[in-house]
Amino acid sequence: MTQSAMTAAQAGVRLCLCGLLAVSVAGCGISSITSGLGTSIFGGGSSKTAEAPGVNEEQLLSAAKASGDGAVSSPVGEVSAGCPRLSISPRGGNVTIYEEGRAGDGLAIMHRGEITKTARECHVEPGRVTVKYGFSGRVLLGPRGKAGNITLPVNVVVTDAKRDRIATDRLNIAAAVAVDNPIGYFSAVRTVTFEIPEGSRPGEFEVFVGFEQNAQGAG
Repeated sequence: MTQSAMTAAQAGVRLCLCGLLAVSVAGCGISSITSGLGTSIFGGGSSKTAEAPGVNEEQLLSAAKASGDGAVSSPVGEVSAGCPRLSISPRGGNVTIYEEGRAGDGLAIMHRGEITKTARECHVEPGRVTVKYGFSGRVLLGPRGKAGNITLPVNVVVTDAKRDRIATDRLNIAAAVAVDNPIGYFSAVRTVTFEIPEGSRPGEFEVFVGFEQNAQGAG
């Protein structure tokens, strides 16, 4: 293949990704012993769950790579009284970063982050609960993106039955992308412990994870 043909092919891949970046991915929490496996947003498929022996980064990363274009899904009525829910925050399932001053321009996309998988497990004690939660996903290189390590901020919020915030956290995820390999994957696992007031149930609480929408260049 000539150099000009290779350049054209690489440009085609990145322009194709630009179209794919317009598709939003969101989801909700899954049970304390399952990982979310959802339907493909680019094709057919059925929603299901698979048993997971604990929450770990390697498992979540493998799940994201195996079906990175699937949204997290959860059976209706799955909420468990024994474990707080884990959800992707509203509009936090993805974030698109543009060149400065060109937010909303599809040809100015640098990269896009998407959370596609989540998992959690809990340890309940009298008066408090510890949630070990994890999430994974991918970073897609846009037509104006640069090869290398891409870092994106993620916010974590814990709410009670009244939807009041009782705990917050912030972390960065990173993924490597290249012109000839424009999709990188990430995974993260964290632990949060919080008090449960007398008369409350752990299942009334919820842990939200989502990309920081005010990140530089986000639009």
